[in-house]
Amino acid sequence: MKGIFVCSAGNNPALRQALAHLQAEGIHITSDVAPNATHLLLPVPSLESNANIRGGGALSDVLAHLDKKATVIGGNLSGDFGGRKVVDLLKDADYVAENAAITADCAVRTAGAHLPVVWKNCPVLVIGWGRIGKCLGQTLRRLCAEVTVSARKETDRAMLRALGYHAAAPEDLAGQLGHYRVIFNTVPVPVLTQQQLKLCRPDCLKIELASYPGLSGEDVLVARGLPGKIAPESSGALIARKVMEILKEGGARK
Repeated sequence: MKGIFVCSAGNNPALRQALAHLQAEGIHITSDVAPNATHLLLPVPSLESNANIRGGGALSDVLAHLDKKATVIGGNLSGDFGGRKVVDLLKDADYVAENAAITADCAVRTAGAHLPVVWKNCPVLVIGWGRIGKCLGQTLRRLCAEVTVSARKETDRAMLRALGYHAAAPEDLAGQLGHYRVIFNTVPVPVLTQQQLKLCRPDCLKIELASYPGLSGEDVLVARGLPGKIAPESSGALIARKVMEILKEGGARK
């Protein structure tokens, strides 16, 4: 694509893979935030709590060298971008759905590395029936695990039962915790206290996937940002595909 110059800021394996995919598609990649850059690609998600770029420096320093007409592409983008066009991939329905599927696959691989048993007939609890919960439940079912899903809405629990899952209401979980070998949480609010988790069997593997912790306890395995850590090639390919769509559309979405 003539006249397209993509630069990047920050550094992680998925971003490096995305840049390699874009370069293979004939996109000119600049090593620095150069004045001729038409697009700035950031890691996804992009910013630390202090507004620094993940794996990079201050966002303000990068923007100071970026053309005012350039488009910024990243995830969970907030703040002042100096009037530049901004594309937030974490607001793109297609991206977040495919990223959820990658996350679910990575979560199962992470759990498997800590389990001395196979998934077949393994009693597993998935807390939450959002995008990741749906993908996780489907992945575990394919592995023949015994899957229970905790969902807040009765309509969701009815659909879960119709689909062949065991379903549980959040308020009923405490009495069932001793049954599960693995618990995955996908809900970004407190769901089980440390006291409640003491009701779990001693060998229960507890995995936190939510952006804000829903499980409380020293023995909870925190596993956030799995796609970029475990499957950076798949994560990078997804980012690159969405960037190519943006470039073909002119990158004008806010």
